[in-house]
Amino acid sequence: MSTTDPISTQNHGAIPSLDRLLREPVLAQLLSRTGRQLVLEEARAELDQLRGNLRQGATADASLDGLCRRIEARVGAVLQMSLQPVFNLTGTILHTNLGRAPLAEEAIEAMSAVARGATNLEFDLAKGKRGDRDDHVEDWLCRLTGAEAATVVNNNAAAVLLMLNTLANRREVPVSRGELIEIGGAFRMPEIMRRAGCRLVEVGTTNRTHLRDFSEAMTPRTGTLMKVHTSNYVVQGFTAEVPDTDLAALAHDHGLPYIVDLGSGALIDMEALGLPHETTVRETLGQGADLVSFSGDKLLGGPQAGLIAGRAELIARLKKNPLKRALRVDKMTMAALAATLRLYADPDTLKTKLPTLRLLTRPLADIQAVAERLRPILQERLGEGLEVEIAPCTGQIGSGSLPVESLHSIGLTISPLPRGKRGAGGKLKRLASAFRALPAPVLGRITGDALHFDLRCLEDETAWRAQLSELRGE
Repeated sequence: MSTTDPISTQNHGAIPSLDRLLREPVLAQLLSRTGRQLVLEEARAELDQLRGNLRQGATADASLDGLCRRIEARVGAVLQMSLQPVFNLTGTILHTNLGRAPLAEEAIEAMSAVARGATNLEFDLAKGKRGDRDDHVEDWLCRLTGAEAATVVNNNAAAVLLMLNTLANRREVPVSRGELIEIGGAFRMPEIMRRAGCRLVEVGTTNRTHLRDFSEAMTPRTGTLMKVHTSNYVVQGFTAEVPDTDLAALAHDHGLPYIVDLGSGALIDMEALGLPHETTVRETLGQGADLVSFSGDKLLGGPQAGLIAGRAELIARLKKNPLKRALRVDKMTMAALAATLRLYADPDTLKTKLPTLRLLTRPLADIQAVAERLRPILQERLGEGLEVEIAPCTGQIGSGSLPVESLHSIGLTISPLPRGKRGAGGKLKRLASAFRALPAPVLGRITGDALHFDLRCLEDETAWRAQLSELRGE
């Protein structure tokens, strides 16, 4: 019998043995590439599935060629990395679900260098004894923010947790109702505060909070005053909030620290780059905050990290908290963060070297040129049933940074023809799925009757264009 002939679904005895399968050239080569154990496991699983299908009377391909192809596919699926690079054409630059800030080449090189072997992560080379991993970034954080000291944990939620647990465990923390936010993944500030061991005291109203609200909430059990960046939304209209200077003065009058969860972590004046103003860490400390927490992977443009800058005495207390060890970052994150912070030493090249700022400030003419080059190529690949057009669009910074500000951009829109035909929605979903199935998945957004690709974040257009030949389906 030919190895390509399907075996009858009734002929269970003709199913090849495992040993026979492993002698086939395809699987023999697979064994040499991936090792014996994985191939054996997937071959047994495929044979078990085949026998189960046959017992149920289903039609099944039991040929050697068919089995070898399916086993090879099984092994490939197991070895396929689930975490992979994608093209972010959604219009959201700092997309939380897509990894937020793309790293600078300097940061990537720094991570690669320390990943290969031992490093002086917690070793003082000058003194020849154990050191502090924060030392690799603390000087730079103080230089860029004006803080006395700084420390690093794995994200900003962890930074808030550490501050509150250290300064207000079993104590009260007054916070404006308008700042009791929910961040991505349904994590809510009140829940973080509860886990930190402190008691939330809500003051003011959603849209208006005054200094007297905080004053009236102060008791002997108050541990700290706190201000929270509203992150993903802005309260507009008939509003009032208490300035940092006033809250800091109130806290200090009662002998308490004033802490601020700043969120996005801008280290420079964004207006100088033609972007809306975002309060910087230096400004917040200058207005009286004793500790400021912020993200490393938002406007700062580095790896995921939570940074805390402020008074040396308070930073020292944070470092003594056992939670600090549980929340610390590894050597790759520390290397990437240190390399990113060093880029801020030269403001003239920062916008070019730091991908976040480069994408945020990318000229529309540059994006338009990309669209004009790619439109005819994409149209030819998709054929006559779909129309590709160049269209202006708006995007956003993302991850809670400047939440109501839009970024003008240029994109490609793909619309089914004829327009208005029933079933267009299903066709667009299948098309979006086909783009996500590419070797480097392409992610856009379906709005109305079109699939939209915002091209602001597309810098490697050569790689994007090269894989279009593998686009399958509609």
